[in-house]
Amino acid sequence: MRIAVLSDIHANLPALEAVASDLPPVDEIWVLGDTVGYGPQPNEVIATLQAMGARSVLGNHDGAAIGTVDAAYFNPDARAAIEWTASAIDDNARAYIGTLPEVRRDGVLTAVHGSPRDPIWEYITGPDVAALNFSAFESRLCLFGHTHLPVVYQSIDGQVNAAAGLPGEPVRLGEARALLNPGSVGQPRDGLSDAAYALLDLDAGTDSTFEFRRVRYDIDRTQRLMRDAGLPPRLAERLRYGR
Repeated sequence: MRIAVLSDIHANLPALEAVASDLPPVDEIWVLGDTVGYGPQPNEVIATLQAMGARSVLGNHDGAAIGTVDAAYFNPDARAAIEWTASAIDDNARAYIGTLPEVRRDGVLTAVHGSPRDPIWEYITGPDVAALNFSAFESRLCLFGHTHLPVVYQSIDGQVNAAAGLPGEPVRLGEARALLNPGSVGQPRDGLSDAAYALLDLDAGTDSTFEFRRVRYDIDRTQRLMRDAGLPPRLAERLRYGR
């Protein structure tokens, strides 16, 4: 089985469209939360994911947009954007978000937005935090997002090793349990502005691979739409620098 893994689209339709155009044939598409928030086209992004048949989980921005997650901890720009999003989403988007689970499990895979310990809020920021999370899921692999940083954490002989997610040669997963982050489609924060996603190939069993991919998209278009919507300028500016 070949799975496209997307996360943190953040209502950035041009980025999602670029990823969709780049996708090779896959069996499934999994989305790791924060479909909305920050960006200018929440309804269009959700309609596109529905048309793609994506399997999604709930992110903190998603829940905040419909009032099921408290946005009190958001910074001022994020809060302004989520307030705009809450007023902009249509009935279809609201209903879609309302159906999303915090955790999705299927075979060797678990999927969350934040972490297995705290699917909504916890950031897995390094090997130490990753190590504390391996006991919180039972499957061999766990997909997560939230940090907007592509990375693989593997648990090998009691140690957790980290590998930055760079496009190129697929990461061989072997028999080790792993936490896998594809990076962000709509708001990368690793210094690269191109949309990030990953391909998980499970056909080889314990020789499965996780391939990080990057795609250029029309950043100007997204920035223009953000300015037209009156979203915080810093949120638009950061797209150019991938920070």
